[in-house]
Order: sequence, then C-alpha cells, then structure tokens
Amino acid sequence: MPMKKVLIISPNFPPINAADMHRVRQSLPFFEGMGWKATVLAVKPEFVEMSQDPMLIKTIPDDSDVHYLKAFDSKYTRKFGLGNIGYRSLYFFLKAGNRLIRKNKYDLIYFSTTAFPVMVLGKYWKHKFGIPFIIDMQDPWRNDFYLDKPKNERPPKFWFAYRMDKYLEATTMKKVAGIVSVSPGYPKTLMERYANIKPGMCTVIPFGGAKVDFDILEKSALKNSLFTKGDGHINFAYIGRGGHDMNFALSGIFGGLKKGLEENPELFSKIRMFFVGTSYAADGKGLKTIEPIAQKFGVENQVIEITNRLPYFEALQVLKDSDILIIPGSTDTNYTASKLYPYILSEKPLIAVFNENSSVVEILGKTRAGTCATFANDEPEEKLATSVLNVYNDFLARIPFVPDTNWNEFEPYSAREATRKQVDFFNKILATS
Repeated sequence: MPMKKVLIISPNFPPINAADMHRVRQSLPFFEGMGWKATVLAVKPEFVEMSQDPMLIKTIPDDSDVHYLKAFDSKYTRKFGLGNIGYRSLYFFLKAGNRLIRKNKYDLIYFSTTAFPVMVLGKYWKHKFGIPFIIDMQDPWRNDFYLDKPKNERPPKFWFAYRMDKYLEATTMKKVAGIVSVSPGYPKTLMERYANIKPGMCTVIPFGGAKVDFDILEKSALKNSLFTKGDGHINFAYIGRGGHDMNFALSGIFGGLKKGLEENPELFSKIRMFFVGTSYAADGKGLKTIEPIAQKFGVENQVIEITNRLPYFEALQVLKDSDILIIPGSTDTNYTASKLYPYILSEKPLIAVFNENSSVVEILGKTRAGTCATFANDEPEEKLATSVLNVYNDFLARIPFVPDTNWNEFEPYSAREATRKQVDFFNKILATS
C-alpha cells in the first residue's frame, strides 16, 4: 500500500520550548510506521519569541523531514501592534507551503498549533490545490470565556484580538475537513457555531505521554535550578500556565495550606510550593497570577511563582526532584491539562484540583496515578479547601511514596496510541472528503 503524505503546519517547533508543539514532536517517530510520511513546516527559532531547549532536538528522529522558514521580525511588526508569530509568519508559510505542495502532492494538510492565524491557509490551499485540511484545536481560537469578565481579567488587546479571531475562525471553519481536539468541549462549541461541522468530522485525542523524554532525562544528569532535592523542605511543584480561570482551584490549594498551618504548623511550615512558567508572555514580561491568590490566604511566604518558562527537560527534572506534584484546574470545564501525562510518567505523588466534569478526573481514576480533589464551580471555597487539606494530610503521612499506577490503563494515553488515533482519523477524513 503506497505511503500517504501529510504536510504539518507547526510554527513553534524544537528547539522552541512551547506547549503546542508536543503533539507533532511526539508523533513523528510513529507516523511512517503507520503508513504516513510527514513533512513539518516550522519557523526558525531566531524569529520566535519563546525560550529554547536544545535537548528537545534529541526527541526528533534524524530522518524527519522538517523545514524551517523565516518570519517578519517582531521589533518591526510590534510598531503596528503585531507580535503574534502566526501573523508574522503567515506570508512565509504561504510561499513555502505552495512550493512544497506543488512538489510533493500531499494527501492532507494538518495544522497543529495555537498560532491560529496560519490556519487561514487551510481554506486557501483547499481552494487552490483541492487538499483537505484538519485543524488540531489545542486551545480555543475564538475564546468567548472572557466576554463577561472585567477588563482587568482579560488578556492584553482582548477587544481587537477577539474580533479578529472571530472573523478568521468563521471563514476557516467553513472549509475544514476535520477537527482534532484535546477536549470534547471544543468540537461541541464549533458544531454549535458552524452548521457544516458534524460529529463525524471531529475526534478527541489528548496529548500522549512520551516515556522517551524521561529516558533521555535519565541519561542527562541535569540539575534543576529551583531547589536542591532533600533540602529539608517539602517541595511541591506545578509547571504550567496560570490565569484567572484557575483562581477557584488555587483558592482551594492555598485555603487548604492555610488550614494545615493552623492545625499542624510544625509540619505544614516545611511546605514550599513552586509555580513555574505561569505566563505565555516573553521572559521577564509575565504578570503573576498565582502569588496574589496566595497573599489573599496569608501563605505567600511559602509560595514561589516564576512566570518564565523553564527549558522542557529542566521542567521534567523539577517534577522528578519534587516531593509532591500539584495541578490546579480551570473553572472552564473544557480545560484539560495537557501536561498531565508527564506528571504521571514522573512517578511522583500527584494532587490534582479540578472541576468534577474534567477528563482529568476520569484519567486519574482509571490509572490510579494521583488523587483528585474535585469541585463544582458554584460550591463554597471553604468546602474545596477542606477537601484539599484532607489530601494533603494523606500525602504528607506517606511521603516518600511511588503511586500505584496501573500502566495498562495508561497505555491508551501514550504517545504511540495518540499517534495511532490521529492516523485512523486521517484515513477516515480522506475516505470521506
């Protein structure tokens, strides 16, 4: 059977240390064995305003077909209010995509990125070359979540960005052949907005867990720059974004810590909580959203927020060196923490504080890899704080321990199986387009 060909658009790609490149990075080792030859189009690292981790290159197979292209320099485009890598690279993706499509005659085009503006090229290439395109929705493109929020809780330039996103999403989705999503909420929303999107065009595939990352880490002798393992503190760690939609979960986390300090000050005073990489802004420009909540509960002396992102493998080392891992969830029930699987693969005690309807609750229940303190969005903060405190007391009585993870149950969440699900969906979309 002839090998099928897919052109993947992923502006942020190794060595860029970005959350949205992991789907493609983890899938490349498996695509060809499953009947698909992948070509990746990405932006040269020097044009991307994000941190880098050279070790990420080690996870990309040597024979991968990856093409890096330029983008307009942000120091010029920012004069016109354009810093988004999607807008800055759009022209270059158009030129490079046209050249590669003419040469290779791809069966499918796959957008796997949160640099949403480049996705408008799917409609253009569909019209020009007749090639169907699939969009991987890792985050909302048009995000209605902040519409009813006060201005101080909205992202920068929300008014302009929202209207632009609304228009570009609408024009693109009218021609899309398929939607991959990390959460069932995103396809549901898109089907409500656009009559052409049907259930059969959508699939939910969370990011997979790549054990190879931890194999590479074990050989690296890497040190983490935040703390020394066994330093006498009980070190909690969370690595991932912050944001006002996590305020309720954080209130439970810090409310539980406050209660613990009142009931058992000798033990709970040893706790330090690190929240790292909490902002998407460029290094040094992020606004803290975690520490203000800690201050509200009077536990700010035990909470350290670092808005800058760590290199990916150093972040994994922080997970391995921590005594307890903790993940706050969103009041947005569609939110699925894509970083959950590295947390599980680190084999450390894991506490998740998530909305009761989040898929994280089901995953942790099946795999037994951690304990979830759940909440409903309308319940009192006090109730959640008590639930979290109960988990703290249980974990603190048992550390150090290794979770009794059911690895057979985890296998469906592995990178290989996530790739297999993508390939099955590719074949389905080709058959129906």
